[in-house]
Amino acid sequence: MFTVRIAVEPADQDVLVAELWEAGTLGVTEGPGELEAWFETEELAARFGTPEPAPTRDWVAEMKASWPPLLVGEKFFVAPPWCEDPTPDGRFRLEINPGQQCGTGQHPCTQKCLVEMERLIKPGDSVLDVGSGSGILSIAAKLLGAGRVVACDIDLETARVVPFFQGSVDAVRSDSFDVVVANISEDVIGEMYPDFERVAKVRILSGFQNEAGEWTCIVR
Repeated sequence: MFTVRIAVEPADQDVLVAELWEAGTLGVTEGPGELEAWFETEELAARFGTPEPAPTRDWVAEMKASWPPLLVGEKFFVAPPWCEDPTPDGRFRLEINPGQQCGTGQHPCTQKCLVEMERLIKPGDSVLDVGSGSGILSIAAKLLGAGRVVACDIDLETARVVPFFQGSVDAVRSDSFDVVVANISEDVIGEMYPDFERVAKVRILSGFQNEAGEWTCIVR
């Protein structure tokens, strides 16, 4: 078994984790400014950096320890599937496997989206999740009582946790939803914004930084 350490910016971490799982990693742990991934062969590990023989240790336990459960906002308890901690009173258990798709709940942008969603989504609302990735925002919308949730992504490997189509917001009929959520890059959101306005009355948009360099979420 071989291990490789990869420097990564916070904005790119979710994408890199998805690439590592797609490449066949046996496990991923998170450290300050870097990820460490394990592979069965040196050849696979070398795709991401300089591989080293993995020391004898319980890498599964280390990987699990690197994804602790989180309290997000006032309503969510974000936890990986192996977490046995009880869900705190008054919170929804939002269970996400930190693996093959973007959106683990660890990134500030995802957390900011969840906070705004719990504030704005009302029982019975219809919600469109654009660039849905792991489906974390779609699941959150259902937990908040949304009556209809639809997800879309250009990646066919995206998690199918609610009704899903391959594509983007430009394929959606005008005024089809009460709320649209999107946690994607600033450039993409800028290009799509007229369509976000067209399809929903409330837009919760994140995936970018403000002028101070802080991760942010806007509601319009």
